[in-house]
Amino acid sequence: MTTITRFAPSPTGNLHVGNIRAALHNWLWARKSGGRFLLRLDDTDLERSRLEYADAIKADLRWLGLHWDGEEKQSDRFALYEEQFERLKASGHVYPAYETSQELDLRRKVLLGRGLPPVYDRAALRLTADQIAAFEAEGRTPHWRFKLDHDQPIVWTDLIRGEQRFDPKLLSDPVIRRADGSWLYMLPSVIDDIDMGITHVLRGEDHVSNTATQIQMFTALAAPLPQFAHEALLTGSEGKLSKRLGSLGVAHFRENGLEPIAILALLARLGTSMPIEPFGAIEPLIDSFDFAHFGRAPARFDEAELAALNQKIVHLLPYQAVSERLPDGVDEAGWEAIRPNLETVAQAADWWRIVTGPIAAPELEEEDRTFTAAARDILLEAEFDSDIWRTLTNRLKEQTGRKGKALFLPLRRMLTGLDHGPDMGQLLPLIGRDEALKRLS
Repeated sequence: MTTITRFAPSPTGNLHVGNIRAALHNWLWARKSGGRFLLRLDDTDLERSRLEYADAIKADLRWLGLHWDGEEKQSDRFALYEEQFERLKASGHVYPAYETSQELDLRRKVLLGRGLPPVYDRAALRLTADQIAAFEAEGRTPHWRFKLDHDQPIVWTDLIRGEQRFDPKLLSDPVIRRADGSWLYMLPSVIDDIDMGITHVLRGEDHVSNTATQIQMFTALAAPLPQFAHEALLTGSEGKLSKRLGSLGVAHFRENGLEPIAILALLARLGTSMPIEPFGAIEPLIDSFDFAHFGRAPARFDEAELAALNQKIVHLLPYQAVSERLPDGVDEAGWEAIRPNLETVAQAADWWRIVTGPIAAPELEEEDRTFTAAARDILLEAEFDSDIWRTLTNRLKEQTGRKGKALFLPLRRMLTGLDHGPDMGQLLPLIGRDEALKRLS
């Protein structure tokens, strides 16, 4: 059987880091299994769904390299939902309910006030024909609930959480359709999973109770169950749920110059027993993905950890992987020289200006002026090859007796305008003899 996973965002906003992690894990499992990864836009909320959000979601997935094998849009599938809804009506698995949202809210508050779980009491099933007629005379139209089977416990083996068991009597019959005829998440998602042949549903642990009720919907529609996996939710670095996680998305990461593979390398391993490593390609993440590595503890997302991982990955990137993003004139030797000082590839432009100039030369003490004049004389007559920095510093050491910081720092300051930076042995040949002489004058 071909493995088929899906990522089903609602196009009512941009993807955030939690969405990206869910998409990635579904994508990794499909790729490892040689299966298919589908994108389904859950746009049943026609009022809030926007085309620009749908386009942004797809653009973000492409930037991350999470390409999909098929695409569906729920707003194109209303006829299918209607057909399956009629099936459930005919089999007695759904029923109309006439309570207003205010009445339901009051009942929940009463139950909570008594220390009882706020489970719907199925009052709608006890309505008489006269009561229903009276509601309709008032102009009320019903919303629709799925009737849970109370006779058997709901049990499944979760690929991450192990055996899960729910007593359906402790669950409310879920509302599946509003009074205005619009759909809620629960039933269309099941119908789509059946129709699209989804074999694995991987999502956050906040959906565990949804899974319990949806399992009965699969059964009512005489469909085989997919396998379910519920992973721990992301938390902030402080160890609790953070509103900031909801604002961190691809736009934020791109503005900060992060590499897509850095984001993927971190999110692939968060919440697992596997180490977070600076991979330069996605293949090791695919090969190592395994539900057995996932734990139950919250997965902590730390932007500082992501930045550090990104820096390590940048230091591994070959010239061919970044050449199109580098400033004009940066060749492979230039990249090798400045790469160890970068946190992001975008910073290459700042470091390359040290090579191309102009630089702000520092004020030097008189003895350092004499020292740099000697350096200029050596550069005028020495062979300017790849070993020129070693030649220069060795001769200066012999002539002046300087060593260590006193030898190297004045030279670096005059040649780069900085106290630190790329290795001067690599940098000086890039600066060139004429520019170096100019800076030492």
